[in-house]
Amino acid sequence: MRIRTIAYYFREAFLSIFRNGWLSLAAAATVAISLVILGCSLLVVVNTDRLADQLESSVEISAFLKDGLEQEEIRELNDKIRFLPGVVEVQFVPKEEALQEMRRSFGSRQDILDGLEDDNPLPDTFRIKTRRADQVVEVARKISSLDGVEDVRYGQGLVERLVVVTRWIRVVGVGAMILVGAAAIFLISTTIRLSVFARRREIGIMKYLGATNWFVRFPFLIEGMVLGLLGSLLAAALVYTGYLSLVEHMARAMPFIPLVSDGQVIFRLLAALVGLGLGIGALGSTISIHRFLNV
Repeated sequence: MRIRTIAYYFREAFLSIFRNGWLSLAAAATVAISLVILGCSLLVVVNTDRLADQLESSVEISAFLKDGLEQEEIRELNDKIRFLPGVVEVQFVPKEEALQEMRRSFGSRQDILDGLEDDNPLPDTFRIKTRRADQVVEVARKISSLDGVEDVRYGQGLVERLVVVTRWIRVVGVGAMILVGAAAIFLISTTIRLSVFARRREIGIMKYLGATNWFVRFPFLIEGMVLGLLGSLLAAALVYTGYLSLVEHMARAMPFIPLVSDGQVIFRLLAALVGLGLGIGALGSTISIHRFLNV
């Protein structure tokens, strides 16, 4: 592609942007508003997904052992559990340590447990964590069948509901992002279509003179990408500023709800937002001009 042709594409694109100033402003504003909504949706999904991961990671299986097991038998059990599919962490808690934990949980009322040192009723326990919450039930079932295991507890009923809730949270979040993205594409394509419609005769003349589809399409493609870029940069700035303010406010008001504040995560999200703006502009332009190329 020659330099002169490329210069023509960009000149026509920017002339169209300035010639249709209000339409161009409306298109960029449409992209910005759509991407602000989409960016907020992305941040909600990221934070919700993090919360779901934290809830899932807090789920653990407690395997209570039979009394009188030898150390060798406990080590064998530990190895068998550790190599079960899905298991990521196994912690052995002797009955003495379990009693001390119980004492600490009673705080100033530790005297209630006086007398249990010589006759500790608590069993030795394995605490097991799985890679995902939906693996808990199957891992617990396998552990309960091992020799030496008296009982297995993992919050039956609650874990299953947690898995369903976190799955729906992720599905709804992705669905919301798809809907907002589709709305943004529709809005930008509608706005650019007005610009294309105003130049339909010019496009028809160019086609009759032998211009290829790509020769006609490129200026509009660049125009859509420029408008998408402008809108997405504005949206990224607004989302970044607003989210930082929200993180600071939440840190003071509700520190027990930690929001994602990792700079790399936020930068990748904003970069994706800008890239999406370019893509929306290009796709909107392509959709808008397609019908006018058939002359």
